[in-house]
Amino acid sequence: MIEIDHLTRRFGNATAVDALTLTIAEGEVFGLLGPNGAGKTTTIRMLAGLIGKTSGEARVADCRIGDPATARKLRGLVGLMPEEAGLYPDLSAARTLDFYGRLYQVPAGTRAARTERLLTMLGLWDRRDDRVRTFSKGMKQRLTIARALINDPPVLFLDEPTANLDPEGAKTVRDFLLQLRGEKRTILLNTHQLAEAERVCDRVGIMHTRLVAVGTPGGLRGAASARATSIRLAAVTDAVVAAARAVRRAEVTVSGNTLTVPVGQPERDNPELVRAVVAAGGDIQFVSGAVPSLEETYLKLLDGERLDGEKSDRNDKVAR
Repeated sequence: MIEIDHLTRRFGNATAVDALTLTIAEGEVFGLLGPNGAGKTTTIRMLAGLIGKTSGEARVADCRIGDPATARKLRGLVGLMPEEAGLYPDLSAARTLDFYGRLYQVPAGTRAARTERLLTMLGLWDRRDDRVRTFSKGMKQRLTIARALINDPPVLFLDEPTANLDPEGAKTVRDFLLQLRGEKRTILLNTHQLAEAERVCDRVGIMHTRLVAVGTPGGLRGAASARATSIRLAAVTDAVVAAARAVRRAEVTVSGNTLTVPVGQPERDNPELVRAVVAAGGDIQFVSGAVPSLEETYLKLLDGERLDGEKSDRNDKVAR
């Protein structure tokens, strides 16, 4: 559904997106994660046909971006929720969706049905006749998501859909995204909310101008972090720590009454580790895998990317 091949965008001497290569399957929810300035918004703007590319190629729903022959068709196949809402303040929520539905030539009966469905699902139906100028930032954000779907597009681009939302509003949007996911709509989602990406996305990509890593949230956690086992004890003694260290010949971390021990293969190493701790007098309360969070994985991968960038800069200076 979305095929990207070495897509690059430069603004003067600054590279915003560097040789991005990625394929997003039909019906997949893909999350782009990265700090401010990582190129996430620029990527969406290129794919939606709002700005041109410097080099590379991309196809969205069989439309080649940058091709004037398919530009109009592309606009009808994608829905976009941009960073800035860009709503007309004197229109009501219902009239806003009706206006954009007319632009997409959606029949009147279909417009009305979609307007009611979208505003209801996003918690705005009771305010459908109120002017947008009376809405909070979060309400405007939810209306912008509804606007992106009024033409029922197969591809949806969402730029920080839960930014500025209170916890209740963010939950409404997350639940809505989960429903869209069930409809097999292809969604590219930019977000800083790592918990949101883990819950909603099939795969995520960590971006820092270029794509640093791609995979499922669980797969990235496993790839970026060593496996470890946590052992909760009634009390931690020097003998227990020494026994655990002797089994694994690795650094053992102690936090309160919990030992965290790096392991190669938990199913192979944990039995021996537990036996050694018990033999050393350890009173074990429970044993669990120490699973890194997506946030920890994200930060670790970005730190590695920054270190690689610094090394490249130093090598370039030496070469010159």
